[in-house]
Amino acid sequence: MLGTDYVEWRARQQPFESLTSWTGVIDCDLTTANPVRLQCAQVEASFLPTLGIRPIAGRNFTRDDDRPNAPPVALLSYGLWQTRFGGDRHLEDVVGKTIPLDGRSATIVGVLPPQFELPTLEHADVLVPQAMDEAAQRRPNAGRVLWSIARLKPGVTPTQAAAALDPLFQQSLQFVPGPFRKEVKLRVRALRDRQIHDARLASWILLGAVLAVLLIACANVANLLLARAATRQRELAVRLALGASRGRLVRQTLTESLLLAATGGFAGCLLAAALLRVFVAIAPDGIPRLQQAAVDLRVLLFTLAVSLACGIVFGLAPALEHPRAETLAGWRSVGTRHYLFRHSLVAAQICASLVLLTGASLLLRSLWNLQNQPLGMRTGSVLTATVTLGQKSYAAPASQLAFFEELERRLQRIPGVTHLAVSDSLPLGGFARSMIYSVIDVAGRPPAAEGTGGMVTWRAITPGYFAALGVPILRGRGFQERDHDPEQNAVILSDTLARRMFPGEDPLGRQIQPGRSGPWLTVIGVAGNVKNSALMDPDEPEYYIVRKHSPQEFGRTATAILSGPINPSALARWVRATVAGLDPTLPVDIETLDQRVGKLAQGQRFNAWLLGLFAAMGLLLSAIGLYGVISFLVAQRTQEIGVRMALGATPAAVARLVLGHAARWTLAGAALGVIGSWFAAQWLEAMLFHVSARDPWILAGAVAALWATAMLAAWVPSRRAARVDPMQALRQ
Repeated sequence: MLGTDYVEWRARQQPFESLTSWTGVIDCDLTTANPVRLQCAQVEASFLPTLGIRPIAGRNFTRDDDRPNAPPVALLSYGLWQTRFGGDRHLEDVVGKTIPLDGRSATIVGVLPPQFELPTLEHADVLVPQAMDEAAQRRPNAGRVLWSIARLKPGVTPTQAAAALDPLFQQSLQFVPGPFRKEVKLRVRALRDRQIHDARLASWILLGAVLAVLLIACANVANLLLARAATRQRELAVRLALGASRGRLVRQTLTESLLLAATGGFAGCLLAAALLRVFVAIAPDGIPRLQQAAVDLRVLLFTLAVSLACGIVFGLAPALEHPRAETLAGWRSVGTRHYLFRHSLVAAQICASLVLLTGASLLLRSLWNLQNQPLGMRTGSVLTATVTLGQKSYAAPASQLAFFEELERRLQRIPGVTHLAVSDSLPLGGFARSMIYSVIDVAGRPPAAEGTGGMVTWRAITPGYFAALGVPILRGRGFQERDHDPEQNAVILSDTLARRMFPGEDPLGRQIQPGRSGPWLTVIGVAGNVKNSALMDPDEPEYYIVRKHSPQEFGRTATAILSGPINPSALARWVRATVAGLDPTLPVDIETLDQRVGKLAQGQRFNAWLLGLFAAMGLLLSAIGLYGVISFLVAQRTQEIGVRMALGATPAAVARLVLGHAARWTLAGAALGVIGSWFAAQWLEAMLFHVSARDPWILAGAVAALWATAMLAAWVPSRRAARVDPMQALRQ
């Protein structure tokens, strides 16, 4: 919210015990001999008390610290204290020391606890006072943009708080321009919901995958225990005939099954702990609380309970079954009831495996589309170097302009650099300046009547920007050196913005005025569309202005873009040396555009491969289960197969008989799996990119893969059945 509203609301609100604010995380530099780029969060003095956090050493900010022009102070994160001040034996030893932060000496007043986290879960190395000038904020529509956080009074719900704040909201809404009022909403929600909102869906999907694999594993265990029990029916019958009590048989089978279940469950817990470390190590940044993930005691107890329950239920059943006379005589019988139950378990495994396989295929296809979508620019052989100037050393716009122009001149002299540009931001997500479409006036047209029209991204660039990124100029021309002149006011539109702003017209030579202030800009060209937002988000329209040879403030941060046939590692060393030659206290962040694109797809790639791993495990377990059941069936029906072959059945006919049994139950499980996949796919829709959640080709491919795996699993037992010797089978 705006600072104007925040100051007013803080004084008049009723539902909260406290209301505080902060202005986000910004880059800051530890300007020592070896400069380090840090993340600094600007917070109000009441920020930590509202969150219920106390420093583990030192104190919190006071009101005197949090006023304009107060002496600089800082709170260190626990991680920064360990890495930079680990030599101090006690935490209290660091309190009172000073650090050079952005060229200014700041006094350390405290150290934050290890579990401290910002409301947005962003990383922050240092907290510094917000130093908000409340008198300046009280001027209408002149306040800064703030994040507001509050602690509810006991018994007050977010819904009740929103209702209590509505009168204040309606009063603030009067100062919002009429066209925008419908798009401004009041929402009060729990902080935890704000933190995990983006990860909740993926977490539930992965939980469902884990439960599906657990179901498949339990079905496998049940089948194996039932098959083992079937082979011991005669043994149990003999024991009963010799005088063993039912309780003695129960204790025997229960001991054996519990020992197997406990051993398997314990081994599974050890494997889970090892795999969890692997997953945390390879997982991308941005997954909330993943670094805190551990094999929880509740998870261990649940796992062991399921293992023991499975062992008890399916290990105890044979001992409770009343033996028949033919069993004691040594006759072999498959048994219709057990036959149907075991094959029903196989069908359930096939069903769960198909659901997993379909979901993994959808995510992998989505990942393929994400990574291979047209970006509108060249990413190979492009290196980016971002520099943020210190607040104190480069406070004046003239010094910022002088630094970046000298940096551009020196970078141009690096051997092997064919194209060079400097921009205030980069495409593909991250920071970019933008404005509302409706406040961009077009010469000769009335202003927009209502609505915001969405956002329009804009960048301040040097003439080499389009050549460095390989962005085509579709009409007109790109920027030239003469456009650097302060008297020139040129602008280049993206193709999307040009078509929207001038439908069916030639935009060249037309004039626009962004923000309804400042000079009118003349359109000199139309550039191709570039992916300027996150990979899964729709592109925003965009326009470009040139960085001029005048002390205009474009910010303290700029990015150099270099392309050419040179090794990125060697080029990075040249760039670091060049920046150090200008100012050795400035850190520089260097990466290739390919690395930048790869980072944006990390979350989707991790989810796809994790679900793919579960699908592969489920498919393997299902194949093992089908193999076990068919093998047991062949062993139980050896005499029958021998009779069939003695009466003229060919080995091929016997193999077809066995494969037919496997095919029927595979088809039954696949049919259920298709229905399950159809319903489960709707949960994946929000995670998919340019692929339908009910894509018939993906479903058909998953069914084909599952069918091939099942038939391969049944093929070995069928060959064993085809090689049965009729005479030996009849003799047995």
